[in-house]
Amino acid sequence: MSTVITQPWSFAPGQAITGEATAPVAARRVVRVSGNRTANGNVAVAPGTAGAIALGVAADDAIAGQLVRVARGGVVRVIAEAVIAAGAAVQVGGAAGVVTATTGVVVGHAITGAAANGIAEIAWPA
Repeated sequence: MSTVITQPWSFAPGQAITGEATAPVAARRVVRVSGNRTANGNVAVAPGTAGAIALGVAADDAIAGQLVRVARGGVVRVIAEAVIAAGAAVQVGGAAGVVTATTGVVVGHAITGAAANGIAEIAWPA
């Protein structure tokens, strides 16, 4: 006899989750899934890469092996790697911040403009 799974998801949609850093991550930078769950059973995360699919935004700094909160929905504050205009679609930049989308995966939209190295408020996900 099989077990009936009544809860179809592991995490509540749009809420922050906990990940385990497999490389150092910085607060307000994008993180991605870096592999299967860790030996401790946590979601493995590392800094986002340019144009890639993103899991969310690190809420705190973490070194490899530490747990980190990952914001996944609503409006999140992310480091802008270049000037971003209000309303612009954004993608992950080379330093795990956000840039105006060109050819990468759109991860959200700026709700306010941001200066280079400033804090962009991004409606997440796209």
